[in-house]
Amino acid sequence: MLTNDQLAQWDRDHFFHPSTALGQHARGEATGRIMQTAEGCWVTDRDGNRMLDAFAGLYCVNIGYGRQEVAEAIAAQARELAYYHSYVGHGTEASVTLARMIAERAPEGMNRTFFGQGGSDANETNVKLVWYYNNVLGRPEKKKIISRWRGYHGSGLMSGSLTGLSLFHKKFDLPHQSVRHTTAPYAFQRADLGQTEHQFTAQCVADLEALIAEEGADTIAAFIAEPVIGTGGIVPPPAGYWEAIQPVLKRHDILLIVDEVITGFGRLGAMFGSDIYGIEPDIMTIAKGLTSAYAPLSGSVVHDRVWEVLARGSDEFGPLGHGWTYSAHPIGAAAGVANLKLLDSLGLVENAGDVGAYLTERMADAVGEMAPVGEVRGAGMLTAVELVKDRDTRAPFDPADKIVPQIVGAMARRGVIARAMPQADIIGFAPPLCLSREEADMIVDVTAQSIGEVLG
Repeated sequence: MLTNDQLAQWDRDHFFHPSTALGQHARGEATGRIMQTAEGCWVTDRDGNRMLDAFAGLYCVNIGYGRQEVAEAIAAQARELAYYHSYVGHGTEASVTLARMIAERAPEGMNRTFFGQGGSDANETNVKLVWYYNNVLGRPEKKKIISRWRGYHGSGLMSGSLTGLSLFHKKFDLPHQSVRHTTAPYAFQRADLGQTEHQFTAQCVADLEALIAEEGADTIAAFIAEPVIGTGGIVPPPAGYWEAIQPVLKRHDILLIVDEVITGFGRLGAMFGSDIYGIEPDIMTIAKGLTSAYAPLSGSVVHDRVWEVLARGSDEFGPLGHGWTYSAHPIGAAAGVANLKLLDSLGLVENAGDVGAYLTERMADAVGEMAPVGEVRGAGMLTAVELVKDRDTRAPFDPADKIVPQIVGAMARRGVIARAMPQADIIGFAPPLCLSREEADMIVDVTAQSIGEVLG
């Protein structure tokens, strides 16, 4: 029984939710939970239902819920200086300190961070910086951005265009004409199942080369990609992918924007996905794990070679005409400083690598041989179970059957929150980095039970 029916009515009548079936929610046909408390990997709703959050909110609560050190840092900052802007060179101790802490952890040469509020606005910033960069260099035609199908980079005008999922384009007049998409490095769903991983990597590279040739390298400014595909299916890259892609970009003088919103700050068992895959970003997008979502904050981290051109442009054309009222908000920055300290002191990056690998291994052992399971895959504290109607052809279920939402619903009834990934038959897991092996066992057991319940 709901403890506050009036609150539920207000929710239906006044709260415009993101990524929601609006009409169904407003009519009370499909409702979410109103959450109340949380600690570690566990959340409790207002009806007292305690659940293991196996998706860390939206991949973001890296340090786990209820860390008082971060709450106290936020409160102390609010008491001392709740807000001041960062325009015309202003800053706060928290924002300056956090910028330095990011530079200490980022790949070599990534020394300057422009702060925003979320991953979407950071990628909007990245596109503007890339366009500005090429204008300063006298290359006004070099403006197109290549993204990948199934990539996720946000839901703004340009960030939504960069996203390679039609759900975020449909009826929004997206993608923008300056964005092109190339093959997703999604080996399980490759068109030619006879290809080896290395052959599929070669196919991805050939497809990118063909797109560059078709569009003209002198019109292409940047390539944007996640180290591991996130919302598009939790898909690690096939063998040799990043080693093969980067030389193509360098040869054609195309900047590389690495979207580390999901993979950054420990989720893969290293500080950044770029560290694992040997990626050398020109620009890097960060958010989520930067503050573990205790406060909104994002960043566009630029390499020194990009910064030098931006600074030259400012000398020639005047102050950079870009910024947000809440750029480098001191409360968000204070949360970031406290969060990164905890990430280090609690050994959470190492735990993500250890327990994350254990979660994926145990999941493969428990459900990998079930008839409807096509693949169990993962990287660090990211795991996915992809279901198929036919294991030989890898044909999907009818979307109208809503197989994965049914399974995720069955899991919720057993006390585990997982995610039904969009535009696919995939159950996604991205727990807080403090997950224990015992909690991983619970996730696996509940997944197996729920697949059995729905698909027999």
